[in-house]
Amino acid sequence: MQQQREPSASESFFWPSVWAIALHVLVFGMLFVSFAMTPDLPPAKPIVQATLYQLKSKSQATTQTNQKIAGEAQKSAARQTEVEQMEQKKVEQEAVKAAAEQKKEEAAQKAEESKKADEAKKADEAKKADEAKKAEKAADAKKAEEKQLADIAKKKAEDEAKKAAEEEAKKKAAEDAKKKIVEDAKKKAAEDAKKKAEADEAKKKIADDAKKKAAADATKKKAQEAARKSAEEKKAQALADLLSDTPQRQQALADERGDEVAGSFDDLIRARAAEGWTRPPSARKGMTVVLQIGMLPDGTVTSVSVAKSSGDGSFDSSAVAAVKNIGRLTEMQGMKPSDFAPYRSFKMTFTPEDLAL
Repeated sequence: MQQQREPSASESFFWPSVWAIALHVLVFGMLFVSFAMTPDLPPAKPIVQATLYQLKSKSQATTQTNQKIAGEAQKSAARQTEVEQMEQKKVEQEAVKAAAEQKKEEAAQKAEESKKADEAKKADEAKKADEAKKAEKAADAKKAEEKQLADIAKKKAEDEAKKAAEEEAKKKAAEDAKKKIVEDAKKKAAEDAKKKAEADEAKKKIADDAKKKAAADATKKKAQEAARKSAEEKKAQALADLLSDTPQRQQALADERGDEVAGSFDDLIRARAAEGWTRPPSARKGMTVVLQIGMLPDGTVTSVSVAKSSGDGSFDSSAVAAVKNIGRLTEMQGMKPSDFAPYRSFKMTFTPEDLAL
């Protein structure tokens, strides 16, 4: 809705000024008409009336008196006529002056009207220019709004096209992914079947190898057990000989079998540790650990520690536990202090027989 413009000061006084000028023109016009319509008066006549009588019998003095009176009457009439003419002339001059004043006022009124008309025209032109400017601004605003709406519509169309393309791409990607999943599932099923067949074959082979190994281990263990028993019997016999003979005999046997007995005790400790050893899952063939062992003269194992690791903590711990589980070697009781001295604290290399292969 267009805001209504407040009238300017010139517009506020326009119509009152017009009405005032029109009223003055009307009054002067009536005065002029009244002067113009006034009838011409006849020349004034002398008021004094004289009657001349021709008297033949009058004297010269009487005649001169009458002539003097007539001359004064004529002078009075002339003066009266002059006064009337002067008054008439004065009235005419005043009428001319009034007409001139009226013309002057009319000219001033026309000039004022022309000026006001020009001001009104200028105001109207300014108003039209302002309205044109406003209309131009409104047109520009409308164009800008239409352009904005067009840009919004264009962007919306582009977004919708982009969204449609993205949805189409997603749909295609989903179909491709689904197809790939199916193909991968088929491929995986074939691979799983192949792996299962291979695993079954491997299990079967492992079972066969385990059976063969178990049989070989049983045979080997029997042989080891027989060898161990034979060695123990020999060692027991040697100890019995050392302990049952006279001191001279013991000394002689000790001198003869010193090295043999010492070696026998080393083998005995290894054999007893191997008997109580539990093989860890990480144990591999060829593993070796050096243990530091402490013992009492009665054969009691007091301490076991790792002097040189095998590189596998589980295997080292299993070897330490195996030696500790020996507890006490009764075969070492009654040994000479000189023979026992090396076993008070000694190092032993632990390599179970089944790992030495």
